Amino acid sequence: MRAMRAHYSSVMRPRLDGALVILLLGAGIYCYRIPNLEWFALFSLAASGTLLMMLVAAFGVIPHLLFRREPKYRDDYSLTFSDEGIHFQTVHIDSQLEWSLYSRALVDRSSYLLYYGSRTFSIIPMHVFQGKEQRAEFDRLLSQKVKQIVRKDDLD
Repeated sequence: MRAMRAHYSSVMRPRLDGALVILLLGAGIYCYRIPNLEWFALFSLAASGTLLMMLVAAFGVIPHLLFRREPKYRDDYSLTFSDEGIHFQTVHIDSQLEWSLYSRALVDRSSYLLYYGSRTFSIIPMHVFQGKEQRAEFDRLLSQKVKQIVRKDDLD
């Protein structure tokens, strides 16, 4: 679920959107008291509510629903990284994915998201690495194989 939130955070701008929610809410409350601006007040309040619901859905509801619906997210993974690609093995999946499949990566505190489409990605949780050395080795391999890497937050 953290990986999904990281994805939405990279696509949306939650701080800017949150500030916009507050601004629209304030404008709506202020304009509601001014004659002939009730229409603007209603529009501002409706826009604020809509944007707030989108943020709640993107960061709260949708990641939870996707996690519950997809059995692959609950399976134990066995990952093997090499110059040729990544070997994923679970109870339901056994596949070798080539590095050329991935066009970009997003790295945050809890996971690596390797994108193979605009909204589709493989999730590699940070906890799969047994230490900083393994993670650093994977970082080097990732830097060699994936051209566009965005790093969010400082990593230890």
